[in-house]
Amino acid sequence: QVRLVESGGGLVQPGGSLRLSCVASGSIFSRVMGWYRQVSGKQRELVAAITNGGGTNYADSVKGRFTISRDNAKNTVYLQMDSLKPEDTAVYYCNARDLYGTSRWGQGTQVTVSS
Repeated sequence: QVRLVESGGGLVQPGGSLRLSCVASGSIFSRVMGWYRQVSGKQRELVAAITNGGGTNYADSVKGRFTISRDNAKNTVYLQMDSLKPEDTAVYYCNARDLYGTSRWGQGTQVTVSS
């Protein structure tokens, strides 16, 4: 089983940037990798996803501000977050989905956007 560990969260002022990283304990080759976020009391929502071929999908709320990328050689997926807004505050989770549809989740990393 693949284990995912996120890092890079923290406190940032509005307009600032953060880069999240998710390192997998095994190969992420052939897996769709994604970043989700969740605010307390609300459903977890997709932020961005990337296929093994590099195809990407973004939530409308982050298009043009966030960029997802992957490095299969390092078993790592990244989320570059620019022009952050207070409404981006959430716990961000990394997800890996294999060809059979099985999902693995990381433990999450807190992102707080506040002045």
